[in-house]
Amino acid sequence: MSVHSHFRSAQFSAKKTVKPVNFLCTIDSAQKVTLVGDFNDWHPEATPMQRQPDGCWHAQVTLPAGHHHYQFLVDGKPTLDPRAQGIARNEQNEKVCLIAVS
Repeated sequence: MSVHSHFRSAQFSAKKTVKPVNFLCTIDSAQKVTLVGDFNDWHPEATPMQRQPDGCWHAQVTLPAGHHHYQFLVDGKPTLDPRAQGIARNEQNEKVCLIAVS
């Protein structure tokens, strides 16, 4: 019984774990890049990415443990991250990127 309750408390605490996650977009010809995903309700203006001196675009988002779907909006066009951990499909059966946070 105590093992089970310990497991439940460990599981509960894991849900509260959040980590900073860095997203990089390497399309240096872009004029504007934003990060959209299930963590910002796919809002196109919620997470603007900043152009770095090397031309890459960067954003850091604090995410809870689990799997998250995301895409880049490159000059308004949905773009998959070639360095994503995986590809999934959203409710509209469109391809989106997958990242696992642990």
